[in-house]
Amino acid sequence: KRAQKCLLYEGRIARRAEREFMNGAKLESKVAQYAAGDRRAFDYIYESTNRPLYFAALYIVRDKSYAEDVMQETYLRALGALERYTAGTNFTAWLVKIAKNIALNHVKKSARESPSGFTDEQEIRKYGGKETELPYIFDVAAKVLAEDEYRIVMLCQVAGYKRREVAEMLDMPIGTVTWKNNEALKKLRQHLGGEGRQ
Repeated sequence: KRAQKCLLYEGRIARRAEREFMNGAKLESKVAQYAAGDRRAFDYIYESTNRPLYFAALYIVRDKSYAEDVMQETYLRALGALERYTAGTNFTAWLVKIAKNIALNHVKKSARESPSGFTDEQEIRKYGGKETELPYIFDVAAKVLAEDEYRIVMLCQVAGYKRREVAEMLDMPIGTVTWKNNEALKKLRQHLGGEGRQ
C-alpha cells in the first residue's frame, strides 16, 4: 500500500512538473510570436506575468496606481526591446528585473521632487515616495519583510500561485521559496501579535 501511495505521489509530481514545463514553454513560444509581429500573443504574456510584476513594483513604490504605471511602462519597454532577452532564460524574471529598475527610478525621482530629502535607497524603499494607499497588511508586510520575502508572500498568499510556480517565476529553488514563505508568515504573525499586545 505504501509503495502504491508513493507511485501515485510521484505520478502527481511528474504531471505537475510537466504542466509547469509546458506553461513555461508556452510563454516562451508566445514571446517569440510577439517578437515576430503577432500582437495577439500579448494577452497570454500579460496573463502569465502581470502579478509578479505588480508585486515587485508595489514593494518599491508602495502605491497601487504607481505600481500599475510601473507595470505598464515595463511592458512597453520590455516588449519594445525583446532582442535583449535571451530565449529560455526565464522571461518573467527578466520582466521583474526591468520593473524593479523602473520602480526605483520612479521613487528616486519622486524623492527628489518632494521636500522630504530622502536620498538613501533603503530609506526610499522603507518610506516610499508619497503617502501610501496600501491596505494595512500590505503596508505591514512591506515594512517587516525583505523584498524577496514580500514578493513570495504576495504571490503565494495573495495572488494564489503555487510555490512551485513562484519558484519558476522568481528563478529560485522551490525549497528556498517554501522556507522564505514560512519565515515571512512567521515574521508577520510575530509583528501583528506584538501590536495586539500593545
